[in-house]
Amino acid sequence: MIRSQRAFSSRAGFLCTWVALGLAVAPLARALSFGGDAALTSDYIYRGYSQTNNQGAFQLDLHASAQTGTFVGVWASTLNDSYRPWASYDVEEYIGQRFDLSSAWNTSITATNYQYLGGHQGYSSDYQQLTASVSYLDRWTFALSAIPNMLRYGLYGEYRLGRYPAYDAETSGQWLIANGFFVTAGAGYYLFTGTDSMPVRHPSIGYAYGNLGLAYEWRSLRLDAGYFLTQKADARRLFPYPTANDHFAGTLSWRF
Repeated sequence: MIRSQRAFSSRAGFLCTWVALGLAVAPLARALSFGGDAALTSDYIYRGYSQTNNQGAFQLDLHASAQTGTFVGVWASTLNDSYRPWASYDVEEYIGQRFDLSSAWNTSITATNYQYLGGHQGYSSDYQQLTASVSYLDRWTFALSAIPNMLRYGLYGEYRLGRYPAYDAETSGQWLIANGFFVTAGAGYYLFTGTDSMPVRHPSIGYAYGNLGLAYEWRSLRLDAGYFLTQKADARRLFPYPTANDHFAGTLSWRF
């Protein structure tokens, strides 16, 4: 796999900073708790795009958390390698710190390294993300993310334009309507920066996305079904994946 020195250095420095943070607070931890979840989804949809082109995916999360609020984990999903970057797996390592503001409110800062593995890649499409979020119980979350080195594609994903900073604002919530039944909803806006400098001109562009659905929880099992919308015209100019516009998907997950 071909990896540029610039991308490698950025990722190494980014992760080393957060590993150092984890080591600094480790002596304060008195106990660790471990958990995770496994899921089967009819379509892996992320920020308005279908990563599997309306095909199923298996997903797994494993994490550990300390009493101090520090958490670390890894999340992975299968992909459809018929689309750039021609990868078979999405693997995301993350580390963060949670701060309890009250018994109901909390905020957190999370650093994530996104890796694309397997398939028939000819270059690296990995990138890093820093996210700050605020949550009210398990009912509502608002998050802001910054990506310093996101890969931008040309129209319909036919070629790579380069790496540019990108930003995302997203909110999601769920409301209990009956015993175990929830109404779920989410909305977000993704902004891809660019350049207007000649001779290469790739101006900034953004798109909106959202979803509305129902969920049912029974013990450690959860079933989600949702309807997804994406601002299709602008979104298709940024990534090679199909947009999830006017689209239904369902997910069965098991928490352990």
